[in-house]
Amino acid sequence: MKIYGDTNSGNCLKVKWVCDKLALPYSWIAVDTLKRETRTAEFLKLNSAGQVPTVDFEDGRTLAQSNAIIRYLARGSDLIPADDFAQARMDEWLFWEQYSHEPYIAVCRFQMLYLGQPASDLDPDKVKRGYAALARMEHQLAITPFLVGNAISLADISLLAYTRVAHEGGFHLDGYAAVRRWIGETEKSLGLPPAR
Repeated sequence: MKIYGDTNSGNCLKVKWVCDKLALPYSWIAVDTLKRETRTAEFLKLNSAGQVPTVDFEDGRTLAQSNAIIRYLARGSDLIPADDFAQARMDEWLFWEQYSHEPYIAVCRFQMLYLGQPASDLDPDKVKRGYAALARMEHQLAITPFLVGNAISLADISLLAYTRVAHEGGFHLDGYAAVRRWIGETEKSLGLPPAR
C-alpha cells in the first residue's frame, strides 16, 4: 500500500506509527501540503477532499481520514481492545480527538510553527479549549496508565500525535504530570524518540 502523507502532520504520522508498530509494509509518498500538493488534479483523483493522509491499497481502493485509516489497519490487532465496550471507549477518544483536541492543539501549532505567529496572536478561545482538552486527558491518565485502561490502543496513538508537540503551539505541559508520563510511555511503546 501507498501512504500519501506529510511528516509535519500528526494526522499522517498516526498512520505511519500504526504501520510501523504492526510491521505492515507500505511505501511513503511525501506530499507537501504547504505547497498545495494535495490540490493537484492527480491527488484529487485519490481523495476528492484534497487531504492527507490518504492510503492507496494494492487493490485500487483508497481510504482517507487518519482515525478511519488506523481503525482499518489495526483490525484484529492488540491496538484495538478485545472487549466491545472498551472498543467503544477507544472510539469515543478517537472521535473526541478530531473534534475537541486537534482543532485547538494542532491549529495553534500550525499557526505558530508554520505561519510564524507569536503565541500572543493566537485565538484565546482556541488556547482555552486546548488546555481544556489537556485537562480532560490529565484527569483520565491520573486514573489509568493509558486512555483505555492498562494497554496502549489506537486512542493513545491518535492523541499522542499532537499532544507530544503541544509546546510548539504554545501549550505548556508543566502542570500535566500524568500527560507527560503517558507521552513518554506511549513513545517508548511505539519506539519513538522523545519529541523535541
